Order: sequence, then structure tokens, then C-alpha cells
Amino acid sequence: MDKFRMMFQFLQANQESFMNGFCGIMALASAQLYSSFKFTCPCLPEYNLAYGIGILLVPALWFFILGFVLNNNISMVTEEWMRPPGARRKEPRVLRYMLSSMTQRALIAPSVWIAVGLMHGETLLCACSTVADLRRFYNRSHAAPPERELARLLARIPCENVFDGHMLISREAASRYIRGMSQLLGWLMIAVISLGVFLMLCLKRCCSPLGYQQEAYWSSYRANEHVFFQRTADAHAKIHAAETVKSFFGFVALDKEEKELLAGCQGGKNVIPSKEWNRITGVYLYRENKGAPLYSRLNKWSNYTKDDDHEAIEKEMDMLC
Repeated sequence: MDKFRMMFQFLQANQESFMNGFCGIMALASAQLYSSFKFTCPCLPEYNLAYGIGILLVPALWFFILGFVLNNNISMVTEEWMRPPGARRKEPRVLRYMLSSMTQRALIAPSVWIAVGLMHGETLLCACSTVADLRRFYNRSHAAPPERELARLLARIPCENVFDGHMLISREAASRYIRGMSQLLGWLMIAVISLGVFLMLCLKRCCSPLGYQQEAYWSSYRANEHVFFQRTADAHAKIHAAETVKSFFGFVALDKEEKELLAGCQGGKNVIPSKEWNRITGVYLYRENKGAPLYSRLNKWSNYTKDDDHEAIEKEMDMLC
């Protein structure tokens, strides 16, 4: 049980790395799911387009929504925006930054699904068999059939077993043409996404107020602060619960470790006001106080509390970031 708890704390502390890894796993899962998915085109002129586009976009939409649902930051942003009325001001730029970050991660798996679908070519072949201009592949020695019959034959191009128009159109050539266009779109999509990621990373580095070493230190600080905070909060909650039970029964049954914990944590705060919890909770962007870096809301609270500047505490801690 302790190993599972340590693993959970590690994942929480390294949330950014964990989310990046999770997005990568979702992307691989989407590619594997597509590979194992048996694509069956209806081969009917009324349904080919809707089915092909739907298979390409509906699972991608599901992956996109799942990326938001499984992102821990969405609850933080929602809680921050719906926070009860108080002195803390809401900064739209911070919320926009958080939503942008979550959206970027949520788009990874859908992009992989669509790119893999385009590279395979089956979905676009099904969707475009009835709408693409395939006249160049017609057999000129035969008269063109009525429009309704022609639509039926074109809709059967993705289905080799039921296609019966070999005398009128070269199915192999038409299929290769549509698959080639599909793969071209897939490579263009990959190139655009790669260029977009490169530009965003460059923009992030150009707009960051910190050097890469300080950013690494900031990441390490947040991870360690989270571990220490969770460990201390668990101990404080246990001591608070023990004192509450003791006030009711007149005594509390503790094991040896709990007695040592209770003896070693004398002098701590009995109750932490909700206002203080509110001040250290929420999203945060990097700030400084007189040149001193503030790496978290808790670090910011500690810095201003040490100075005993109540006016600055009221002003600064009520800011979203």
C-alpha cells in the first residue's frame, strides 16, 4: 500500500511530465485502436460520405473530450472560475493560458487518429468514392451508364468483393488515386502539426522570463513542495482528527507511530482558516517580489507572511496568479 501511495504522490508531484506521458500513451492507443479496427464501408451512395467522414472525426472528437476529462487541470480551472464571490480577482489571461495548454494536450490523440486514418486511406476512399472526379479512369469504349447506376458503381469501389463495374471503370486505378490523395493529406497534416509544435515551443521559450536552468529548478521545486505539502497535510489531518476524538471521548487510541507523530508535531496550528486555504489554492504563473522569485502560491504566501505586510498580503494573495 505504501508503494502505491508513493507512486500516486510521485505522479501528482510530476503532473506535467505525467500528463505529457499520458498524452503520448493516448496517441499510441488511438493508433493501435485504428489498426485493430475492422473498417467496413457500407458501399452505398447514400451512406459512404457520412460513414467515412464520421469514422474519421467522431472517434477523434471522443479522444479530444477524453483528453479534457482526464486532465486534472480542468477541475482546477473550473473551480477557480466558479469560486464564490470574494476579494480575489479573476484574470482571464491566466485562464486562457491554462485552457490553451489543456487544449494542446487534448489535441494530440485526435490528431494521431486522423493522421493514421489518412495514411491508411480506407476512410477517405469510402468517403470520396462517390464525390471525387474519377472520369479519367472510365473505359471510353463503353457508354456511360445512367447517373443512378454510375453512383451505385462508384460507391462499390471500396468493396472489392461486390464491385461489378470492371468493364466501365478501373477500380484499382481509382482506389490508388484516392489513397494517394489521402496519404498526401496525411503527410501535410503531420507537417503542419510538426511546424506548429516547433513554433509554439520557440514562442514559449522566447516569452519565458526564466532561463532553462531556472525553469528546471522551478519544476523541481513544485514537485518537492507538493510532496512535502501532502505529507504534512496528512499528518496535520491525523493530529486534528485525534484531538477532535479526544475532546469527545476524553482519550484517543493511538499506536506507537501515531504517538510519536503527535509528540513530534506539538506547536503546530490547530485550525487553518478557510481564507488561508483559499489564498494558496488555484492556478499560478511565475511572479517575483522585489527580485525574489515566487515559485508557487504557497511560496508567495510564505514570502509575504514573513514580511508581516498585511496590506500586501491582502492585495497580492487575492490575485489569481
